[in-house]
Amino acid sequence: MDLALVRRLTSGEGWGLLQSLPPYDAKEALGLGVRLREAGFPADLVAAALTQSELRARAADKLGSSAAEMLLTRDGLEQATRRPVAEAHARRFAEAGVRHVLDLGCGIGSDAMAFADCDLQVDAVDADEVTAAIAAVNLRPWEHARVEHTHAEQVSLPRGEAARGVGVWLDPARRTPGVADISGRTRRLFRLEDLSPSWHVVRDIAGRAPAVGAKLSPAFPHAQLPAGAEAEWVSYDGEVVECAIWWGSLVRRPGRTAHVLGPRVDAVVTEADATDADPTLAELGRLNPYLYEPDRAIIRSGLVGALVNAVGGRELATGLGYVNAAHELRLPWARRYAVTDVIPYNVKGLRALLRDRDAGRVTIKKRGVSIDADQLRRQLRLSGSQEVTVVLTRLRQAQVALVVTPF
Repeated sequence: MDLALVRRLTSGEGWGLLQSLPPYDAKEALGLGVRLREAGFPADLVAAALTQSELRARAADKLGSSAAEMLLTRDGLEQATRRPVAEAHARRFAEAGVRHVLDLGCGIGSDAMAFADCDLQVDAVDADEVTAAIAAVNLRPWEHARVEHTHAEQVSLPRGEAARGVGVWLDPARRTPGVADISGRTRRLFRLEDLSPSWHVVRDIAGRAPAVGAKLSPAFPHAQLPAGAEAEWVSYDGEVVECAIWWGSLVRRPGRTAHVLGPRVDAVVTEADATDADPTLAELGRLNPYLYEPDRAIIRSGLVGALVNAVGGRELATGLGYVNAAHELRLPWARRYAVTDVIPYNVKGLRALLRDRDAGRVTIKKRGVSIDADQLRRQLRLSGSQEVTVVLTRLRQAQVALVVTPF
């Protein structure tokens, strides 16, 4: 999409066409496109409108009802902050007394929309002219939000009394600029040195503003956390979606935290929860009846010790996340299983065990082992009537297979 097409889609004939489209149906899209062109609409405008219709349908789960009124790109949608996560960002700014947010690198505007919806004044910028134009369209419902096409480094930060109540939000680009692949996406980047604006610029801004947050990859290295800052690994419905770094008045708990979000959960785990966790690992011949698996945000943040403390258990192997315990406990940020069998891993022994259990359908969970689950299913050659769950992992240094029953 170029700037001219954005303008055509968002005014006059183009906006009317876009708003008149029925709910997207892939089976009907080709025929609908033919009818619209026969009705006199330009072919490029029809194609763009149908692409928007498809993207809006895909975005509904991620961005909520507002997706039906937004302009989107494939890269922009993939990088956009999920609505409940963006709302959590906005609440943090508001609760810290921020009333004016500078959104530096706003993308299509998903975070800026949440800030504006929280009655915060928003000045957003993006280095890409087309993306800035799209964000401006998406922020039209809010009079106290505006978008400018410029680079984050060129934005003047307020000083002194003028900085009171002002916060900065950065979402550095983590994709290669230029040519996209066949699906319209550019290549994702993970290293801090590849960010745009750079990690150096982000830290410089954090040192010059009283309240700063930055959305980074979940792969953020623990050792890079600046002193006094908070690194918050956030998951939504089991998927780790970001590591947000907070400075100044936006810090709630210095150090590492995990924020587990979902349709029915909103839980925070901190370094304090993991303090003094028993480092002793479980033993093969003395396993207890329950296995716990923490949310991935807990694992990414290195806070599995919080699970060890909560259930009074022991890890199977350091850093993998699985914790064995004697007691059953419900936690909003961990799954629990009853352990029915455990054996040293080998295909022949596992096949015999599962055949004794009349297994036919097998759910295979694996962590810390290089085993191809599909190949293993073929090797097991099971034909029973029961469905079983098998966990393949390490216990200390040995590979093991656990047959478990999920709660």
